[in-house]
Amino acid sequence: MARIMAIDYGKKRCGIAVTDTLQISTNGLDTVLTENIFKFLKEYLSQEDVETLVIGEPKRMNDEPSAVEEQIKVFIRGVKKRFPKINVEREDERFTSKMAMQSMVEGGVKKKKRREKELVDKVSATLILQSYLGRTL
Repeated sequence: MARIMAIDYGKKRCGIAVTDTLQISTNGLDTVLTENIFKFLKEYLSQEDVETLVIGEPKRMNDEPSAVEEQIKVFIRGVKKRFPKINVEREDERFTSKMAMQSMVEGGVKKKKRREKELVDKVSATLILQSYLGRTL
């Protein structure tokens, strides 16, 4: 089986998580500057088989899209153009940053390490991926 990848897309950086090849477990993979995301994807996808890319869908509490949604739509068009064989899905990502912080606290991650935005983004991508798997598999 191919992997499933999730991206927590942000204006500055993107958190990335992937499943194992059996699509059972999820792991935070990396955090990449947004300006380098297509370079990262090209390199990763040339080495690993990925069937689905799950991109977080940030919404406000009233279900309206967040301010970054327009940039995400542009990103999705770029993904579909560059990687037409990969299925693109969306997953609600409300509260993932808060949940990521809480899971790090519960996991015993030191306060100094929790301040690293890159780690929060990677954990958020993992939570997006777990949510997607729980909903679809």
